[in-house]
Amino acid sequence: MNEAVLVIEDEPKIARLLELELQYEGYQVGKAGSGTEGLEMYGEGQWDLILLDIMLPGLSGIEVLRRIRAKDATVPILMLTAKDSVEDKVSGLDLGANDYITKPFRIEELLARVRAALRLSAASAATHSATSVPRDTAQSSEHTAENETGWLTAGGLKLNEGTREISRDGQSIELTPREFDLLVYLLQNQRQVLSRDQIVQAVWGYDYYGDTNVVDVYIRYVRKKVDNGFTPPLIHTVRGVGYVLKEQV
Repeated sequence: MNEAVLVIEDEPKIARLLELELQYEGYQVGKAGSGTEGLEMYGEGQWDLILLDIMLPGLSGIEVLRRIRAKDATVPILMLTAKDSVEDKVSGLDLGANDYITKPFRIEELLARVRAALRLSAASAATHSATSVPRDTAQSSEHTAENETGWLTAGGLKLNEGTREISRDGQSIELTPREFDLLVYLLQNQRQVLSRDQIVQAVWGYDYYGDTNVVDVYIRYVRKKVDNGFTPPLIHTVRGVGYVLKEQV
């Protein structure tokens, strides 16, 4: 079945353009002209991706994003905005948006970002399905989860790729899907200095067309959850190069 995309956009011409282009590419498309209508349509359907304008009548795009993420941490959400300010971009990313596209945009770029987001979402779902341990098997096993494969560790930090459990010094940590993928990549490459380009390609995919500054934003998110309040810090900045995860500076 073709992927379903929900377009929440109050400008009729832009909404119609997106609808036609997405349908031409083979997607099923739903349209909403306000934040309230968009939230209702989200709740009534099964959507593989959401294109969400920030400036909407009724509920703002940021509020719609916040409410969706309170229920669903996995559906890819791409923000559309006429503003090019860092504040707008960071607000959306802070609340769990996967990407942002500034108006006016080239339809080729938007479609490429849609494809990339859907591909990453499908890959993440497939990985989770393939590595998850059935509940009855896990309960009957003599081994604890810590002895199963799929754990990545550094200092007091522990992450299980299959169950998506994360903790540090015994304290549970909650990450968004993108934050989780970033931390997995850092843990898989411990003590290696990774450039922003390397991180973007590994976490966002080769088709990502946004700024590599998004890496700095997400590194900050992960640091707040993984390093703040813990000793020693694990994620370090290598000025002029990128980032490295290791136990000691």
